[in-house]
Amino acid sequence: MGTRGVIAASEPHTAAAGVRVLQRGGNAVDAIVAAKLAATVTELPLTSLGGGGACVWGDARDGYEVLDFFGAAPGLGLAGWPILDFAPITVDFGETSQVFHIGKGAAAVPGQLVGLLALHRRAGRLPLHEVVAPAVAWARDGFRVSPQIAAIAGLIAPIASNSATVRRLFQPDGRLPRAGDRLANPDLGDFLQGLADGSPAAQVATFHRSLVEHFAPTQGGLIGEQDVASYAPLAREPLRIPFGPFTVLSNPPPSAGGGLIGVGLRIAEELGLGGEEFRSPAHQLAVAAVLATVSEVRGAGYDHRLHADPEAIRQLVAGGSLPQWARLARTLCRENGLGATTHISVIDAEGMAAAMTTSNGEGCGHSLPGLGIHVNNFLGEDDINPAGFHRLAAGSRMSTMMSPTIVLAGDRPRLALGSGGSNRIRSAILQTLLNVLAYGRPLDEAVNASRQHIEGRQLWFETAGLAAGAADALQARWPGATRFASASMFFGGVNCVASIDGRLAGAGDQRRGGIVMFADDRTATALPD
Repeated sequence: MGTRGVIAASEPHTAAAGVRVLQRGGNAVDAIVAAKLAATVTELPLTSLGGGGACVWGDARDGYEVLDFFGAAPGLGLAGWPILDFAPITVDFGETSQVFHIGKGAAAVPGQLVGLLALHRRAGRLPLHEVVAPAVAWARDGFRVSPQIAAIAGLIAPIASNSATVRRLFQPDGRLPRAGDRLANPDLGDFLQGLADGSPAAQVATFHRSLVEHFAPTQGGLIGEQDVASYAPLAREPLRIPFGPFTVLSNPPPSAGGGLIGVGLRIAEELGLGGEEFRSPAHQLAVAAVLATVSEVRGAGYDHRLHADPEAIRQLVAGGSLPQWARLARTLCRENGLGATTHISVIDAEGMAAAMTTSNGEGCGHSLPGLGIHVNNFLGEDDINPAGFHRLAAGSRMSTMMSPTIVLAGDRPRLALGSGGSNRIRSAILQTLLNVLAYGRPLDEAVNASRQHIEGRQLWFETAGLAAGAADALQARWPGATRFASASMFFGGVNCVASIDGRLAGAGDQRRGGIVMFADDRTATALPD
């Protein structure tokens, strides 16, 4: 049979877990669930069973679906507002910084544990104990910390030191882990083994009891029994975005990211992007015009419509009228010459694709005692609370920029991709899609080419690899722009796999340690140390 599949992820252990499952006869969903469970151990600063996410998956035979297991706003049944444990911290990216809020009052109702279990039930075919096994082994026996994960742990040092329960996870020896250190999480290993032993419902109940005990209003949080009892993953129809001969499938409302990517693709097609020399001043200014217009779209009541009129978003990206935005983008071109999240992508040899993005935010700085699970701070991120903190109605599914995406050629998957990176997710995925679909660049170049992001009137951009004059052209249009001399994790981490004429390929984003692995059925892959 040869190659059973390809996986792109942000950490070697994560990718190896997926490869092992593919080699044992699993499909793309088995592989992505195994990889994500492993990531809750080996990508501790980025993802957790106390976080949330979304996955788009499917194949030509059975169609495609999105499972939304992102966080929900807590507080159901509260008679009054408690005193919250909620405080700001700053994460320094070097050239720029970003403020987040942590504490138990920053924790939304998490969906990742129940989401992964639901996805495996819906579409996996291997028994759960085989899917969980790699994560259990690394949690109990330890794993070697990658340079990327060590660097990210350093970025969130104030969070990793916030409480005794979190220090136990990040600093068992009294300091943050360095690259090559061995790190274990035996409490999480025992919890995961409980899933493998055939009692996932009991483990979910244990998890929920701990959330209610330690994140209740009496503890400075907002999570109560009604919140966890009412939470369930939601199956949704993907957004369908036409782009030339392709159809792009992405995360629908109430996610913000998929629709904004769709608007960007529609505007790019309207402008005819693709004829400019890649990395040239004309190319960079044209892309900046699209990104600036996408930012304008978000500022024009877009987030409100995600909840109030989600069907309007679907119609907009499927072929609805975009005249005002197209005019704005043309004006920009004419006048000017124009997050902690992790993503896994898989395509298997049978033609099933899966793309999953998950996050713990930056983590709230508190873990569940005895379970080894760091809980999210989704209620403390500006980007997913555009109306202000603690404004969303209790029980509502939160919006997210997460945009796991599959590109179809006909009805078969051509690409599966996504990115981490907070509000930069939409820009990272949109530029990667344009690099491949409009500019025809090879996959690795498309993923790792210099990147931009625009938010309101502010531009951030990388200069490495740009043609002469391109950086100066951008700076002239946005005098206050922030330059990055080299690739930075600030701009996300796109991990992409592809199936082209029956050949599997992949590219990992070096900004966040991206790695690609192939599952070869002739040679078993040993789990890394």
